[in-house]
Amino acid sequence: MTDHLVIALAQLNPTVGAVTENLAKARDAVAAARKAGADLILFPELYICGYPPEDLVLRPSFVSACRAAAEDLAHDTAGGPAVLMGLPWRDGEKLHNAVALLNNGKIETLRFKHDLPNYGVFDEKRVFDAGPAPGPISFKGVRLGVPICEDIWTEESCETLAETGAEILLVPNGSPFEQNKDDTRLNLVVARITETGLPLAYLNQVGGQDELVFDGASFVLNADRSLALQMPMFEEAVAITEWVRGDAGWHMKKSDIARLPEKEEETWLACVLGLRDYVEKNRFPGVVLGLSGGIDSAVVAAMAVDALGPERVHCVMLPYAYTSRDSLTDAEACAKALGVRYDVVPIKEPVEGFLSALKPMFNGKNIDTTEENIQSRSRGVILMAISNKFGAMVLTTGNKSEMSVGYATLYGDMNGGFNPIKDVYKTQVYRLARWRNENRPKGLKGPDGLVIPERIISKAPTAELRENQTDQDTLPPYDALDDILSGLVEEEMPVADIVKRGHAEALVKRIQHMLYVAEYKRRQAAPGVKITRRNFGRDRRYPIVNGFRDRS
Repeated sequence: MTDHLVIALAQLNPTVGAVTENLAKARDAVAAARKAGADLILFPELYICGYPPEDLVLRPSFVSACRAAAEDLAHDTAGGPAVLMGLPWRDGEKLHNAVALLNNGKIETLRFKHDLPNYGVFDEKRVFDAGPAPGPISFKGVRLGVPICEDIWTEESCETLAETGAEILLVPNGSPFEQNKDDTRLNLVVARITETGLPLAYLNQVGGQDELVFDGASFVLNADRSLALQMPMFEEAVAITEWVRGDAGWHMKKSDIARLPEKEEETWLACVLGLRDYVEKNRFPGVVLGLSGGIDSAVVAAMAVDALGPERVHCVMLPYAYTSRDSLTDAEACAKALGVRYDVVPIKEPVEGFLSALKPMFNGKNIDTTEENIQSRSRGVILMAISNKFGAMVLTTGNKSEMSVGYATLYGDMNGGFNPIKDVYKTQVYRLARWRNENRPKGLKGPDGLVIPERIISKAPTAELRENQTDQDTLPPYDALDDILSGLVEEEMPVADIVKRGHAEALVKRIQHMLYVAEYKRRQAAPGVKITRRNFGRDRRYPIVNGFRDRS
């Protein structure tokens, strides 16, 4: 029995399905841990396959490849350190979300996730079988409890581990980012420590996977609930933690406490990481987007430059008769501030070509949104053509407020492969722009200083699809709209309760109707970074055909 343990925590960024690449990265982390004298290294939940693997784990060949990778890595443990590795594991007819102890050159012990989440973004009951309530793993005479992610969100698993002699809790996680979630996790861990009296190491994955971003922000709390380690947010890192057994049990010697970003900073960094990993992991050479001179496209362009560098971002202005001189000037100034390639491609000829072709059929009909949408769809066609020719992925730039109420053109400005602000309300888009003009955290590839011209932030938002148009011709002011949408989407509040917040009942009902009838558009929208508690698609899944409306 030992009274001293050195445990490495590998806060890494795997790629779903890239088993060989994930294994290579794991080997680098093991080598670093060995050099630091670690006895054991812990990896995040399902690390070897990447999280969440979704239906990939239903392929027997994929599960076999993950097991083979773990067995391969186990050979490296003959000289230490031992490894706690997350992987899918087939046990007879059952498939488990598992953690394997790799030690002494082999897979020594397995533990299976007991509490499978099936809410929000999680569908684990679809693909995994629940394991029994876990017991401790014996390692060097120390009884280690290894509850997996959701196992600590309820009391049962940790209580079972404490009752069966666990001395330290090591928790591998695949916990996606949402605003202010680090406080939620900390309070959760405090509750588990209070119940069990055991210290707990919370290790989280980092990186982007489709709509999800994993923020890392791993930490250790001792049994007295004191913070012994705080790892950075949105960064890969391997932390070496030193543990000592005393009269009151095990405790970790205090180590580095990283500063965690808050508010606009954490949102910006999440959007940048989600965009960067989507582009990099899908091997796109860069991105292209329409730069309109408006706030949304300017913010997306700045995020793209921060994620990829200016040399991989191509901005295109696509003016028509209603594009103002101010918009042309502002878009060019933004592109110049960001240092990106900037081209102007007028859409007069394609728009008039469509109108000419449709003139016989439209004869006698009044001009309406049809003609406005032809402008947007012409822009979409041109951007997709640029993407096809040069390989860059098109970024779409609609914010959550607009996506909520369908204030976007299907096959037009909704064209694109990814949207970093899809889950960001319009009022926060403005706050993000002001924040980025004043801040540039380390690791971003964009320039210092003002990257979004002040006039873009201060002028009235407009789609410029008709003369003297503004968004408020169709929508209420964005501060009112976003408050109503927050009640409808994030909180699922009845209309009557939202009215009590100071909104006209007719307006709330109109916004609710717009929200429901736009579901078919959102189903066809590009994926985008999850920021809020309830993003469209993974969290909020409403039917397209939906006859329900609140009556009061």
